[in-house]
Formats: sequence, structure tokens, C-alpha cells
Amino acid sequence: MSAPTDRVTIKDVAAAAGVSKGAVSLAFNGKPGVSEATRERIFAAARRLGWAPNSSARSLSRQSVDTIGLAICRPARLLGLEPFYMEFISGIESVLAERNCSLLLRLVGSLEEEIGLQERWWRERQVGGSILVDFHQSDPRIAALRDLGLPAVAVGHPRLTGGLPSVWTDDGPAVAEAVRYLAALGHRRIARVGGPGGLGHSAIRTDAFERAMRELGLDDAVHIETGFSGEEGARATRSLLLSSQRPTAIVYDNDIMAVAGLGVAAEMGVAVPDDLSLLAWDDSQLCRLTHPTLSAMSHDVHTFGAEVARLLFDVIAGQDVASRPADTPQLVPRGSTAPPPRT
Repeated sequence: MSAPTDRVTIKDVAAAAGVSKGAVSLAFNGKPGVSEATRERIFAAARRLGWAPNSSARSLSRQSVDTIGLAICRPARLLGLEPFYMEFISGIESVLAERNCSLLLRLVGSLEEEIGLQERWWRERQVGGSILVDFHQSDPRIAALRDLGLPAVAVGHPRLTGGLPSVWTDDGPAVAEAVRYLAALGHRRIARVGGPGGLGHSAIRTDAFERAMRELGLDDAVHIETGFSGEEGARATRSLLLSSQRPTAIVYDNDIMAVAGLGVAAEMGVAVPDDLSLLAWDDSQLCRLTHPTLSAMSHDVHTFGAEVARLLFDVIAGQDVASRPADTPQLVPRGSTAPPPRT
């Protein structure tokens, strides 16, 4: 059994990790002289014993916060093409610039990799706090960061974020508005091309989509789970347009997939909006540059990112904060939606 937290010393951590007390000090102060594997072994021993270096904590409390962290589980090429994250990060940066702070951005391949990264950032005092995005159902980061004590703000609905302070958009009503709009135009066969089902916001949107379809008495809801890339959006669109029950309208979970879907429709000789209506989530410049222009669910992503950053600074300052909703996305009709063809 581990010794009680108030009795554990740096000597105990060193013994548990099989290193000297000097190595423990080097690891926690982010100094060279220990390998990455040894550093991780020391941190693991400290976690297991419930030990944290009080001197480091005092030093951290005295120094100003000059860096915050953001880890995103996305391929680098896809992130560079996503207008949402570019706008979101620009909103964060607008707040950091006011405070003369920096953003430490890293791309990771899994939630487990992110947990290890966040632990290292906090143990080595590289960040004063972090922003967490893309929550999954039963997300393992919640307990890990709570145990670590790292100040964090979640970008996600409170039902997904386990009590962490959060900022979120209420996607359910927005999805219902999109379905009601298409139904009012006369569409009955509406499909949805969504993101990975494991993502919490994708599940929320799927539930809202299916519920709205049922409540309006429309044909059975059809949705395809895929990634967020243009290639995956194009593949999903081809599948839908080759179906014997081809939809007359498709709602996409991001603008990149919607633009790709527009290209597939042209490739297959399906006229938009005369034969097929398309509607994108996350309005962007992309949606306004296509022909026809894409109808979209729009919200101010730049302001959203700024709100997240401001809330994180309140958390770091030890203020009593409450989670807060951002503005609900609003429908912007454009040239890609119209009544369905008469049969």
C-alpha cells in the first residue's frame, strides 16, 4: 500500500523509480540529464505514491501564466484544411495576444497519447492550463486531468465533460432546425453524413436528427458515420446517390465534406439544388465560394474560441466559474437548397 500523501518524500519517489533524488529533481524541473523513459518512470512513480513537489507548486503559483496548451486528435493535413479549427484557434489567439501569452499546440493520435502529453506539460510546467476538445462518451481525459490537478476548460456539452468547466454549442436544436427547414421545402428523404460515432457531439447530432425526422413523420433517417475529410465526405455522398432510395437532401457535419459532396453531385450529373439539396455544418468562406453557394448552419467560431480562452484564464486564476453555452448555430439559406424535384 502506498504511504499517505503527506508522508511521501522525494526519496520515496526516487526509490520507487529506481533513480537518485537528483534525477527526480531534474525530471520535475524539466532539466536535461534524464532520458524521456526515465522521466516518465519518475512521473509514474510520483502519481502512484500521490506525491507532487511542493517547491514546484509554489514556484508555479508565483510565476505568471505565459502559455496554455491545446492538443487535437487530427491528422496534420486535415487540420490545415479545416476552417473550423483555424477560426477557433484565431479566437483563442486574440485573447492570448491581449495577455502576451502563447499557445502550445500539438497534434496527437489518440486520447491516451493526449493524456500522457498533458501530464508531461503539467509536470514540466510548460503550460498554466489546457483546452480540451473533441470529447468522447466516457472520455478518459476527465479523470486523468482531475487527478493531475491541471486547470482545464472543456469544449463540449456538459453531459460529456464530467463536471469540467465547459463552453459548448447546443447542437440538438440546431440540427432540428435544419431538418425542419428541409421538410418545409418539401423534402422527405433526408440523409446525414456525420463524423465518427465515438465523438460525443456526433452522437448528440445523430440523436437530434433521428428525433426530428420521427417527429415530422419523414422517411426513416439515413446517416453515414465517417471522418471529416473531403475524401470521406465524397465517398459517403456517392454511396447515398447510388442508393435505390436516393435522398433528396443531405446534411453534412462540416463544410469540407459538403463541398466534396457538391463535387460528387456534379460528377454524377445530379443538379444542385434542382435534384438534390445540400446543407453544411459550420459555415465558412468555403461555403460562400462554391457554385451554387452552400446553405449552412452558422455560428461565430472566432468568438467561441475567445470565450473558451477567457474561461480558462478565470479557472487558472482560481475564480468560481460556471459552464456557459455559446450562441446556438443559425440557419443561413443559400443556393444549394430548394424544394425537391416533383415525381
